[in-house]
Amino acid sequence: MIRSFEGKSPKAHPSAFVSEAAYVVGDVEIGEMCSVWPGTIIRGNVHKIILAQWVNIQDNCVLHSDSEAYYGDHVTLGHHVICHARYVGDGTLIGNGAVVNGDAVIGNNCVIAAGAVILERAVIPPNTMVIGIPPNQQIRPANERQQQMGARTADAYARNGQKFKASGLEDPDRANFNYEGPIPSVPYEHPTFPQPE
Repeated sequence: MIRSFEGKSPKAHPSAFVSEAAYVVGDVEIGEMCSVWPGTIIRGNVHKIILAQWVNIQDNCVLHSDSEAYYGDHVTLGHHVICHARYVGDGTLIGNGAVVNGDAVIGNNCVIAAGAVILERAVIPPNTMVIGIPPNQQIRPANERQQQMGARTADAYARNGQKFKASGLEDPDRANFNYEGPIPSVPYEHPTFPQPE
């Protein structure tokens, strides 16, 4: 279900797949080849949420934000992720059941492991793997295979989304929210990250 709220309507690229069983409301932009799966809620009733290109938001995720939020190209949110991040960088994978709290910033090509918890306003540098919950959380460099997981998964889900779209399983009002033109733009400059010592 795609719905307007207080004069703000979601916009989706014609190639994007939005499930008939998802709920997308308010100031939300969904870019080229993105996929939004059943049970997912993307609620842009207060601040804009942008999904760039080839982003996949898997079943039963919840996206909301305490400030404008941006999800970069080829980002993957696994099943049942709760995400209040301000920024999720290109190629990042957030694993099943992870919780990302308000205004967190996550760099490119990160892996947030299944069930991990990212605290409010945390800054996770690019190419990082985060496992577990504070205070016993493990934060370490992601190896090359791990860094590629998000993009590989996003590509597979984009293809799968097209199959669901071709089978008529997207929101029946979907065409009313199409936009033409360039992909959604970043609402602010890309964040800078502290350099490792």
